[in-house]
Amino acid sequence: MSDIILHHYPSSPFAEKARMMLGFKKLAWKSVTIPVIMPKPNLTALTGGYRRTPVMQIGADIYCDTALIADVLERIQPSPTLYPPATEGESRTLAQWADSVLFWTMITYVFQPAGMQDVMGRFTPEQLKAFGADRAALRGNAQRLSLAEATGALTEYLRRLEHMFTDERPYLLGRHPGIADFSVYHCLWYLQNARSVAGILDARPRLVKWIARMAEIGHGTSEPLPEQQALEIARNSSAAPVDLPFVDIHGAAPGDQVSIMPSDYGLDPVEGELVIASASELALRRHDPQAGSVVVHFPRIGFQMKKLG
Repeated sequence: MSDIILHHYPSSPFAEKARMMLGFKKLAWKSVTIPVIMPKPNLTALTGGYRRTPVMQIGADIYCDTALIADVLERIQPSPTLYPPATEGESRTLAQWADSVLFWTMITYVFQPAGMQDVMGRFTPEQLKAFGADRAALRGNAQRLSLAEATGALTEYLRRLEHMFTDERPYLLGRHPGIADFSVYHCLWYLQNARSVAGILDARPRLVKWIARMAEIGHGTSEPLPEQQALEIARNSSAAPVDLPFVDIHGAAPGDQVSIMPSDYGLDPVEGELVIASASELALRRHDPQAGSVVVHFPRIGFQMKKLG
């Protein structure tokens, strides 16, 4: 198997989720640091326009969204598992809630003035302005909470999470961490980094201890990799063979031209030749002068596909 390459930047919450899962799996990986805001020309050469962080690359296969990245890591390294059989349904459902509802509630709360100063204090006024414009474009018309609503909701969510821990259950759904833990953790990791507003956690001692337990997992072993070298690896590789049952709900067949994009925010379509439409995954093949022929993969849930032409 080709090296695992993670395209990310240090302060990204979802990138922290991916880094932690790599550490949990004890996998070695290559680290490509990408810009925090658009443009990201080298990443776009690989993804065709998908702009969220992180993206995982294995040869000429490009994996978007941490929900799919988790599934791929599970295939590569089944043990320790992210999906304990007894709680797989609950784990995936709680993870989806954390990656969407909890994440955006936390972001709204953290991005009050004091929290912004903590997480973005090193930005110049010009960089802050550019960041704000970039994230406004990313969010588009997605619904936004007020700070008061986010504060109330986050307080209640933390109370509920606190009550999930017992002496016999040190992780959210049992004695071992799973996908739900990594999805909740990256939200609270970002919240903790906003020290001026992180006092909202003080009344939740079991949750704070769990955050510390999760942090001990670490990020595994990584080495830096230049962006141009990642492009060269893609250009000189072939995508892995496809062996997944085809599930047609769009009237599209393998080889048809399609576009795929998120269904909530970051609505930048990626176009190409359909190669995978399984129960849980979509993928298309596209060609780029820098990256060559690559297959870009997406989870089915949270994404929408459209047949072109």
